[in-house]
Amino acid sequence: MKKNSKLLIFLTVLTAFMLFSASCSNGSSNGHTGEHTEDMNHEKMDHENMNDHANHNGKDSQSTKNQDFSKAPAQFNPNAEESLIVQNTKNITRIPVADPIRASIYVSQTIWPATHKENQPGAVILSPVGQWQTTLAGADLIHHPNNGPILLIHQDHIPDKVLSEIKRLNPTGNRNGTQIVVLGDVSNNVINQLSGYKIEQIKGKNPAEFARNVDQAYAEVSEGYPESVIIVSSEDQHKLYSIPAVNWISHMPEPILFAAEHELPKETKDALKKRNKKANIYILGPEKVISKDVENQLKEYGTVHRIAGNDPVTTSIEFAKFKDKDTQFGWGITEPGHGVSFISTDSPELALAAAPFSHLGKHAPMIWLNKGQLQQEIYDFLASIKPTFQDDPTTGPYNHGFIIGDQKQISFQTQGILDDKLEIAQEDGHGHGGH
Repeated sequence: MKKNSKLLIFLTVLTAFMLFSASCSNGSSNGHTGEHTEDMNHEKMDHENMNDHANHNGKDSQSTKNQDFSKAPAQFNPNAEESLIVQNTKNITRIPVADPIRASIYVSQTIWPATHKENQPGAVILSPVGQWQTTLAGADLIHHPNNGPILLIHQDHIPDKVLSEIKRLNPTGNRNGTQIVVLGDVSNNVINQLSGYKIEQIKGKNPAEFARNVDQAYAEVSEGYPESVIIVSSEDQHKLYSIPAVNWISHMPEPILFAAEHELPKETKDALKKRNKKANIYILGPEKVISKDVENQLKEYGTVHRIAGNDPVTTSIEFAKFKDKDTQFGWGITEPGHGVSFISTDSPELALAAAPFSHLGKHAPMIWLNKGQLQQEIYDFLASIKPTFQDDPTTGPYNHGFIIGDQKQISFQTQGILDDKLEIAQEDGHGHGGH
């Protein structure tokens, strides 16, 4: 009995000791876990704060870079143009002529080498020089299936150099077999000079009717009306707001239709009705160009957006940056890796001749240079798309510019500045020193 009693007491004490030890162990473990969790929370908060700080610093760094890139040069080299024999620089291709007819030929030969069938145009578009509304609306035909340049001519005859260019191009014909599309009213002499080619002529009694007829002609050859359209002014005093549309309609088969400041012409309404109230309508220019009243009238035919700056230069920049993500309308150029055309506001018809730079190659929108000069808004835009690299500049992205006009329109100094602003640069601002 005594042995059993002693054994029972021993087991009772042992059990109590084990329970006490387990309790202490759990309490110690729980306390450690609490401390570890608190430490982990502090680490997480510190990590998040570091990420926030890094993001903030990243934004500040990018802002600082853009500020640096958007500065105009402070010192110029007076000898830069002495003994100069080149027209092009590393990031700029110049069409070095002031005459719109010659410019249209230069552009044609640059975009269409025509060495073999794959790079010959389908149809060549001819438009009378000096009729900017006709050429602007007709640029819708540059796109496929025509896939051809606009060559400028005189209303009463085709210059020999244009005829020679047509012969060189040897257009293969669009899906209807048409080789030459003649825009607007021209003399019989013009038509006679084109004997041997299959031609189509598009006319209109006024700009609005002509634009509607172009829209219809393109719909027939491409089997449908595009839903997106651009509304621009047909008034001469506002043409600098309207002409930047020429690059987009060369790039995409979406037409321009004309309005006036306080009037929406019947012909434009007729063209919009073809979209069955589903048109995506983009007004190019501020309310002083196309009024709020006209904007409200347009809402009857679909959704309406306005793209505008304070003046022609800033409007061209806003158009280059604009993108409607729902319809994919617009250039949306807000990052590096693009082509851009630059034309002086003093030579707007050169912009029309250069429209094919948006159709093939770098697919470039246009930016106006006010009287051939740069201004801060252009520096800011170019800074926003400045290409940069960390270690290797050979992988890009790269920008490229096109200047249309000779050095009286846009100087070599301005070309040099643009060339530099388009150049890829090292992110840390140290240039290409290690490469």
